[in-house]
Amino acid sequence: MKIRDSGMPAEDYWESFFNVDFILSELQLNQKIKDAVEFGSGYGTFTVPASKIIKGTIFAFDIDDTVIEILNQKIKKENIKNIKVLKGDFEQDGTGLENESIDYVMLFNILHTEEPLKLLKEAYRILKPRGKAGVIHWIHSSETPRGPLLEIRPKEEQCVNWLIETGFEILVKPVLLPPYHYGLVGIKK
Repeated sequence: MKIRDSGMPAEDYWESFFNVDFILSELQLNQKIKDAVEFGSGYGTFTVPASKIIKGTIFAFDIDDTVIEILNQKIKKENIKNIKVLKGDFEQDGTGLENESIDYVMLFNILHTEEPLKLLKEAYRILKPRGKAGVIHWIHSSETPRGPLLEIRPKEEQCVNWLIETGFEILVKPVLLPPYHYGLVGIKK
């Protein structure tokens, strides 16, 4: 199942919304991370740069054939060896990864799903103790040039509450990620 209200615009337009290096730094995706997972990797906007930072493998999950093909082309063109692209309905079926096997999970612009706690529980399950979950989402404003409908777009405090409800401690409180996003980090107890 595709995440509701999550159609992708043209790649250049999409990538103009993010300062990727700043976001990854603020959300503590760094060289201490071995293996990571991205739920909804899309064009690889974050996947490719993150692959150049971490020590191990990034498991990039998506369900859309078009963006998967674009990401696979980037991987081939840049001769990247540590990204494993996986097609599947991770929202419905989970990741299939082992319990406590991952150091970092990227939940970027995805918690507007119908079952955000289900995604967060899967992230918690696969994270090692003290593993991190980075979350970004569109700020809750009609001034953003796109993003999910406001009625399903989670506010900062909602994401904090969902992380806590799932068992995470808040490591990085919500921070502004200009121009249109906020982010936070939870750590597995």
